[in-house]
Amino acid sequence: MTAEPRYILILKCPDRKGVVAAVSGFLADNDASIVESNHFNDPLAGQFYMRTVFRPDGTMPPIEALKAGFALIAQRFAMDWSLHDAAQKPRVLIAVSKFGHCLFDLLHRWRAGLLPADIVGVVSNHEDLRSFVEWSGVPFHHLPISKETKAAQEEAFLKLVEDEQADLVVLARYMQILSPAMCARLEGRCINIHHSFLPGFKGARPYHQAHARGVKIIGATAHYVTTDLDEGPIIEQGVQRVDHSHNPDELVQLGRDVECTVLARAVGWHVEHRVLIEGGKTIVFA
Repeated sequence: MTAEPRYILILKCPDRKGVVAAVSGFLADNDASIVESNHFNDPLAGQFYMRTVFRPDGTMPPIEALKAGFALIAQRFAMDWSLHDAAQKPRVLIAVSKFGHCLFDLLHRWRAGLLPADIVGVVSNHEDLRSFVEWSGVPFHHLPISKETKAAQEEAFLKLVEDEQADLVVLARYMQILSPAMCARLEGRCINIHHSFLPGFKGARPYHQAHARGVKIIGATAHYVTTDLDEGPIIEQGVQRVDHSHNPDELVQLGRDVECTVLARAVGWHVEHRVLIEGGKTIVFA
């Protein structure tokens, strides 16, 4: 049975009367039926955000014609907007070092049909995970890195992003700090999983830092990568309660479970066009 076509409109604009009416009226006039709609009015910023999923209900024009027609409404309301065919899966490139738990989880979800994306490759600065990646039917790209080769390695990484036409780069415990230039080129399309409940316990060995402070919860944070290390807009966070009986190794294991869940949610929401970036934060229509 062929899946019914779905299209996703996502937008933000200055808050003013008539935005919802204009969008719904346009879709109705073009033989489209709304099947899901979410919106948020931020009174502090004076901004309005909206995500609408619709399907054809009659002789709906092709998507390019819809875009051309909607551009007039977008101009009237000063919208920042995009319109997507849900059948076109975003292309995802994953980067990983030696810790494979997040990679394993993403590849499992993808192979099970639970992640609406096309994983086009895995990049790593180590060879450790090659066999698993290739067994999963995904190309593996070994890009070793040292202080002397970092610039050249990043150029090779970015060329791979371009060659594979990747829409999203996922740092699934890729234990390298990206240069400001690379962060800038991947702005808004690179997600990192940080093994800490940001903004606390940044940097190396966060679980050991947490243990030394006697924390009662540990967590993980998925965020967009920016030139400010671990300061990008947060997409999702998760926590796990712990107590004095847990040693650092147990915290690491519990934390890895949280990391997998948090990263999978963030990647899923991004590829489903559920995330809007607004300055240093996000609006997520989960």
